[in-house]
Amino acid sequence: MSWVSHISEGIAWLERPARGETLVLLHGIGSNAGSFAPLLPHLPETTRVIAWNAPGYGGSDPLAQDWPQAQDYATALRGLLDRLHIGTCALLGHSLGALVAAAFAAGHADRVTHLTLAAPAIGHGVTPGEVLSAAAQIRIDDLERQGAKAFAAARAPRLVFRPEDNPESLALVQTAMGQVTMPGYGQAARMLASGRLLDDAERLWLPTDVIVGAEDRVTPPEGARRVHGVLHANARGRYTELPDLGHALYQQDPARFARALDLTAAAAA
Repeated sequence: MSWVSHISEGIAWLERPARGETLVLLHGIGSNAGSFAPLLPHLPETTRVIAWNAPGYGGSDPLAQDWPQAQDYATALRGLLDRLHIGTCALLGHSLGALVAAAFAAGHADRVTHLTLAAPAIGHGVTPGEVLSAAAQIRIDDLERQGAKAFAAARAPRLVFRPEDNPESLALVQTAMGQVTMPGYGQAARMLASGRLLDDAERLWLPTDVIVGAEDRVTPPEGARRVHGVLHANARGRYTELPDLGHALYQQDPARFARALDLTAAAAA
């Protein structure tokens, strides 16, 4: 079954209905809910899959805060889950989505059966309201100067391992990135600047896996290993490094990424 589109109280999401465990997917800063389309056929048919468009993305209203923090996105996620009457779910956050997923799970451990942090963005640790980190400011400046299409054309190849040999994966990444808009992207970039994933990871007390592409140039494996290393012993799940994959690992090889997911543990929780 393919996606069904929904929108509720300013949040848009895609759903593949099913009667089993619910898996919620949180995309990265240059992506959207539709970016998970390549992964969908490789997930168990009994799994209900929900992919949100984060505030400011794909039909979702931006947040009220000019400089939101991960917890503000987590609050928006909690509202969506409440409206959908989802008491518990497995949660997967990719890149920037990992910051949101960890913030939500740290505050609502009773609602997450299993957490996966994929190519996790650690954040830059800037105090909100201070000078933006250079990396975040460059993102905003480039988007405003180049426009979304040119911005995506320039940045997307960094997300795919050997993009010249993987034109279909590159096209998927570039298409999604070419749809980003302000103010949503600017808010997300500022959240990335103030993000502190390692702090939230230390607060996790539920099964947490970390998956990263061995060739990831955006969120390299060293960072993913740091995240896995700070997890408490009872929360430290599997660490998986997938060879020959970059940042857009679930788009470049969705079958291999799906095999790395521990959805059986989530369903049994």
